[in-house]
Amino acid sequence: MPFVDSGVDAALHGVAAIVMVVTVAAAAFGFWKIHEMPINKAHKKQHQQIGLITALTWIGFIWHWVWVIAVMVAFLDGDKALRRIRDVWREKDPEVAASTAKEEQNNA
Repeated sequence: MPFVDSGVDAALHGVAAIVMVVTVAAAAFGFWKIHEMPINKAHKKQHQQIGLITALTWIGFIWHWVWVIAVMVAFLDGDKALRRIRDVWREKDPEVAASTAKEEQNNA
């Protein structure tokens, strides 16, 4: 068999060990970056619930479904969503709402 009981055999084992360590480290780093995504997004948006998002992200290490909630809270704008739901709820007839909107545009 080639490379058995030679210096090349030891070198190949060394290279394999280095590749394995680098691969595990890269996977751990990638997992960490993805896991911290809600916190980074909350900081960029200056989210009001940054403490909640941070806590949910850390709890998400143990219970992964909690991390999904952190992502939803970080990426969804709750105020905007509630306003849209409120406007849909208040809108009684789509035709009346459309004609009212046209009248408001014409008056402006």
